[in-house]
Amino acid sequence: MFATRFLSYCLFLLLIGATQSLRADTAQAHCDIYPAGEDRASSALDCTFSQRQGYITIVRSDEVVHELSPSGEAVGNFRDQTGRTVYRQSGLGRAGLIFRFPDESVYVYWGPRAQEDSASLFSTEDYDAVTQLRCTAAGEEAYGLCPAGVLRMDQGQASIVVQEASGERYTVNFMTDYVNATRGDLQAALENDIWMLRFTDGARLEVPVAAIEGG
Repeated sequence: MFATRFLSYCLFLLLIGATQSLRADTAQAHCDIYPAGEDRASSALDCTFSQRQGYITIVRSDEVVHELSPSGEAVGNFRDQTGRTVYRQSGLGRAGLIFRFPDESVYVYWGPRAQEDSASLFSTEDYDAVTQLRCTAAGEEAYGLCPAGVLRMDQGQASIVVQEASGERYTVNFMTDYVNATRGDLQAALENDIWMLRFTDGARLEVPVAAIEGG
């Protein structure tokens, strides 16, 4: 009797653990969509990202769903539900992942868009991309999201307009030989595909390389 009850209790714990694991594998995100070969994003929208034993599902708010299955032995190679080859790439650092489809690239950024997001403050009619960047205000430790508009140039250069929580805007210029900003002096360091910026007043900003280069 005891053995039966103990076995039932163990199975109950396993079921709870499996349920919690399933929940943990699904995350709210936001996605930027780039047509193949283009540096200008066609849309910026909410999405969810799910992963189960290497299988990935991306559900976009425009009702497009990507079901990705591992393909071959190479890490990062997938096929979607129609059999097309898809590649997962870095470039966003800890901010997210990039998926290269034959006809478009999907940039998946972790976390939902802020209520006042970049799509409402910046337009793809005026910028090559709109996004949200991890940031902190002066004197704060916890990161939030700052809406931003990206203007790209040749040779992997870009100017990015950022709006702080206070409503103030400033521009960061990523040039071939330097990084500067209209906000004031800063220190810039490239760490794992992320530009880490710290301003003299202590404010911080993280800019993925892929946000600068695009496409």
